[in-house]
Amino acid sequence: MSNVNEVTKKPRMDKEKRRSLMRVIKMLWQAYPVLVPLTAACILFSSLVSAAPALFNQQIIAVIEKWYVSGDWASAKAEILPLIGVLIVLYILSLASMFTYNQLMAYITQGFLSKMREAMFNKMQDLPIKYFDTNRHGDIMSHYTNDIDTLRQLVSQALPALLQSVMVVSVILCIMIYFSGWLTLLVLLGVLAMMLVTKKIGGGSKKYFKRQQKAMGKTEGYIQEMMSGMKVVKVFCHEEESQADFDEINNALFEDSYRANAFANSLGPIIFNIGILLYVLVAIVGGALMIWNVPNFSLSGMPLTISIVIPFLNMTKQFTGNFNTVSQQMNSIVMAMAGADRVFALMDEEPEVDDGYVTLVNAEISEGGTITETNKRTGKWAWKHPHQDGTTTYTELKGDVVLDMVDFSYDGEKQVLTDISLYARPGQKVAFVGATGAGKTTITNLINRFYDIADGKVRYDGININKIKKADLRRSLGLVLQDTNLFTGTVLENIRYGRLDASDDDCITAAKLAGADDFITRLPQGYNTVLANNGSNLSQGQRQLIAIARAAVADPPVMILDEATSSIDTRTEAIVSRGMDKLMEGRTVFVIAHRLSTVMNSDVIIVLDHGKIIERGNHEQLISQKGTYYQLYTGAFELE
Repeated sequence: MSNVNEVTKKPRMDKEKRRSLMRVIKMLWQAYPVLVPLTAACILFSSLVSAAPALFNQQIIAVIEKWYVSGDWASAKAEILPLIGVLIVLYILSLASMFTYNQLMAYITQGFLSKMREAMFNKMQDLPIKYFDTNRHGDIMSHYTNDIDTLRQLVSQALPALLQSVMVVSVILCIMIYFSGWLTLLVLLGVLAMMLVTKKIGGGSKKYFKRQQKAMGKTEGYIQEMMSGMKVVKVFCHEEESQADFDEINNALFEDSYRANAFANSLGPIIFNIGILLYVLVAIVGGALMIWNVPNFSLSGMPLTISIVIPFLNMTKQFTGNFNTVSQQMNSIVMAMAGADRVFALMDEEPEVDDGYVTLVNAEISEGGTITETNKRTGKWAWKHPHQDGTTTYTELKGDVVLDMVDFSYDGEKQVLTDISLYARPGQKVAFVGATGAGKTTITNLINRFYDIADGKVRYDGININKIKKADLRRSLGLVLQDTNLFTGTVLENIRYGRLDASDDDCITAAKLAGADDFITRLPQGYNTVLANNGSNLSQGQRQLIAIARAAVADPPVMILDEATSSIDTRTEAIVSRGMDKLMEGRTVFVIAHRLSTVMNSDVIIVLDHGKIIERGNHEQLISQKGTYYQLYTGAFELE
């Protein structure tokens, strides 16, 4: 019952929708300041021409009526032919105008959508990791497909048709008032009835069109999730459960789409039939007024005759038809605004805040320790630190990382890290051990500044990382994840992703360092082998070796290895571990691992539990303490 009551609420385009519509129009105008007015002019001209027959028909019928009475056909012919000639010229001009409008509209529409997609993609580059962690990827993709498509319909169809219909309605109304006030009043009463019906029925579509867009995003998100995890679905024989979940989501989309379109589609036939009824009423009332010789109330001062009533019937049909178009396009605009709201919601997301001012520069370091900035790539880096007094100091990038009494929560409510204090000296290997959810990956996310801490400090080479520009901070860090992401392109291009200015020789050297050169050279086209679908034609271990090579070519002083070997077999792990060992030489390394065999040689092992450090030391020290690490190592406890 609640749904029915909601549907019958008075419809309106609320402030948010109007603001979104004006925003689209403003963006269109700014993108094409010449073409948009030119297109509007073509639409207005063709609209005026479509209303012109009302005036000319009245004059032609009046001439025929006069000829019928007088019998002077030659005189009537002399008056009618110029009128027909003017009409033909106007129609030719209208045809040229419409052709120009269609060509311009196709260019403007596709160009505008291209700019919108570009703006959304650029915006996504500025969004924090939190946005992608809290929104389903399929729903984000829906912005580029379904939501953009509603804008296409708005720009290419709804707005031009609305402008044309409003113009025709306005011109026809003026002509009707000029010819007959009484018949115009009758038409306006009929239009009032149409407006009431439009408000009553059209209101239900607005809510359901918005729900339809959300349901589409949810459906695409679920499909994308199932496609990515199809192997998991099949291995656990959850096809029926997945189908049931999809049916539920799909049925919700069907329900919202059905209701939205049911309301929208029912409006046209009702308005059309009211228009037919109004047409009949105008014919009856017009004929009655002529028979009863009722004085015509008009601006023209002409009596009500057949030369006015017949064109008035055509104008009534044209008027109601265009009013019907207006009501239909309003529904299209409401639907488009549902998509526009979602697009603008993405574009209005708060960008990642970066108030850092310390930058990373190439440096030359003398034997005495003097640091000089240079434009050449030297393999040495320094932090460039400008000060308020106008001076600038340089600090050598060594990879000294300190966390001092750090507290952190993702949502501001549940504490994930509590009082975390640790340090990693240049060249040290620091390992994090603990159950899932203990906070291991969270610590590395804070070092990257994917998230900012609530309390405490993180220092990098003695500098608070909040002072370092995020792009420069992340350039100094290498990251190898458990889930390897490879992009469509050649093996060489995927390795070069770590440093775009790296030469082919640099990439091959990095591959050899990672232990990937052996299998790469056996690929069909070697380093030029094209990878697609996230490197699905490679094994997990091979993909991981490419990821290590990608990190190696970046040559960062600090490396983060987030469970990089947890999803590969023991034999492949040995190969990958050798590659990582070479990669870790001379660098500060943070390692997250479930397999204790990969962290035994770490300089420091930190055991975490529920966001707190409970043990720290090297392998021998922790074994001698016979605490949690000892129990994990001996198998008394297992990591979950």
